[in-house]
Amino acid sequence: MLFVHRHIICKNANANFTKFSHQKHKSFLKMNIKKFSSTILTAVISSVITVAAINYFNGNFNPSTHFNNQQNAARFARLTNSQIGVPGNLDFTFAAAMTTPAVVHIRTTYTPKPVSNRGYSNDPFRDFFGDQFNWGYADPYHNQPRESSGSGVIISDDGYIVTNNHVVENGDKLVVILSDKTEFEATVVGTDPSTDLAVIKIDEKNLPFIIFGNSDSVKVGQWVLAVGNPFNLESTVTAGIVSAKGRNINILKDTENKGVIESFIQTDAAVNPGNSGGALVNPEGELVGINSAIATPTGTFAGYSFAIPVNIVRKVVSDIMKFGTVQRGYLGVGIAEINADLAKAKGIENSKGVYIDTIYQGSAAEEAGLKVGDIVTRINGMEVNTVPSLQEQVANYHPGDKITVSYSRNGTEKIASVILKNREGTMNMDEQSTASFTLLGAQFGELSSNDKKTLGLSGGAKVLKIVDGKLARYTDIREGFIITKVDNKQITSVADLKNILENKKGGVMIEGTYPDVPGQYFYAFGL
Repeated sequence: MLFVHRHIICKNANANFTKFSHQKHKSFLKMNIKKFSSTILTAVISSVITVAAINYFNGNFNPSTHFNNQQNAARFARLTNSQIGVPGNLDFTFAAAMTTPAVVHIRTTYTPKPVSNRGYSNDPFRDFFGDQFNWGYADPYHNQPRESSGSGVIISDDGYIVTNNHVVENGDKLVVILSDKTEFEATVVGTDPSTDLAVIKIDEKNLPFIIFGNSDSVKVGQWVLAVGNPFNLESTVTAGIVSAKGRNINILKDTENKGVIESFIQTDAAVNPGNSGGALVNPEGELVGINSAIATPTGTFAGYSFAIPVNIVRKVVSDIMKFGTVQRGYLGVGIAEINADLAKAKGIENSKGVYIDTIYQGSAAEEAGLKVGDIVTRINGMEVNTVPSLQEQVANYHPGDKITVSYSRNGTEKIASVILKNREGTMNMDEQSTASFTLLGAQFGELSSNDKKTLGLSGGAKVLKIVDGKLARYTDIREGFIITKVDNKQITSVADLKNILENKKGGVMIEGTYPDVPGQYFYAFGL
């Protein structure tokens, strides 16, 4: 039986004169091009450093801007390097040399969560008898720390690293091991379960980093390298070809009701447990994907692996670094792939494109004039023939971005200009939509309109993720908890929570509710 295994494991004369003159001219030309390239490169890098310095001292430094500036400067430097790999060349030594120093080994230490269907913090039996009272297990070793392993890719010289969300989720401690064996403890900057991506950071400077390529230009049949740390074997490089694009393998779970995005690059490069979060690169040493999963009946590589396209990675990383969370635009449609049955039922003659079977009220698609029965063929000029490929293209844009949607209606080709909206049906992007409070060891987000309506709340701050901090150490609060009061003061937003706790000292009483369990809950701890 085939199943998808996610990569987590426990504990790259006249004739002579003419020839001489030609060689001399080539040598002269090469020397001057090299000097010219070096001069331009120095100027570009100096400009990047100058702009970064001005922004920093003006208080405008933004990690996302720094990341983008570095990527552009490094890409220009690569273009001036005469040693660049040649497309189609089967010598992968350049790509391996360029990428292995930028791929790290990640060790995640975590404590298994108690199995409980109660969720009560004020359970007198639990307070008296301890955690094992009727909590679904009697194993005295259940709460012992455990360790998993994965990989990550350095994306900027100041320590930002992209990896898989499943490599770091529920981690109490993250240790990053560089290619030179040095170790650093890392912090989580932000995560996006919808794409299985996460950004973490170590406190170090002048690190080697990888250059982003363009996954839209990746072709089926082209060579790629997978770089990572399978089975704790550091800096391992394997090669293969791209077997397919736009694969949906139904591995991601929509736990946050935001819609998952699966449009994997499928390859036959050998990928095994521990490769998760590692790099998929082209022969030029550019990142084209983040390795995420394998299809296997055994738990180890059995022929196919799957990577998240780098164009999705770039958008997610930039949003997390700039906003703290991913700002994703939505068309507001229900879509289906055109197969033989659908084509017959709807009288569709051309099987290319994606069929719109639902238009949501007030959505961007409705306002742009799209209708049920329309067949979307391109997004901003990029061909889309599958649901994953359409989702991938739209996911590259923010709420408020304008895109062109090419579609067919009753056999007539049309183009619509669509201004995307967010999940809530507005075009707002809020930098405070997610906040991370290091001392508490948690990430908080605003309530959706659906949360407010369903629970009858005017507002609150939702616990999105718990790592190592006060909440994990001194309470049994669960992710998903909605904080409505702190010390009997009303909380309507993340900003309210931050204002109350910012300079708080001493005891804190948190009050709130869970979306899936009725009742009010109280948690007390000290700051």
